[in-house]
Amino acid sequence: QLQASGGGLVQPGGSLRLSCAASRSTFVNHRVAWFRQAPGKEREAVSSISIWGHTTYYADSVKGRFTISSDDAKTTVYLQMNELKPEDTAVYYCAAALETLEWRITPHEVHLDPTEYSNWGQGTQVTVSS
Repeated sequence: QLQASGGGLVQPGGSLRLSCAASRSTFVNHRVAWFRQAPGKEREAVSSISIWGHTTYYADSVKGRFTISSDDAKTTVYLQMNELKPEDTAVYYCAAALETLEWRITPHEVHLDPTEYSNWGQGTQVTVSS
């Protein structure tokens, strides 16, 4: 139900914008997160957004370089990635989970386990290389 797109090959210092579209509904009342997985490494949370509360989370490794946002229709979530580094190379996945009241009153860091997200996109490859 999620369509991720926007990956590609970019030089260090370049930018990409990833998109995650909810193909059959909207992201109303959902938490949407971007995860990434590099070869030989575990899947890690990069950023997340509460569509209801407009709050966001960024991993320390991307803070100040990446920006997560949603469109007004709440059907697409974007991840703008600037100042890309070779260590950002990975397959990027978007995922969504229905927010409970508990999710809305706790920090995003409490809910970064991939198993908490029931809907996943197919992944898009981001390669940062000169």
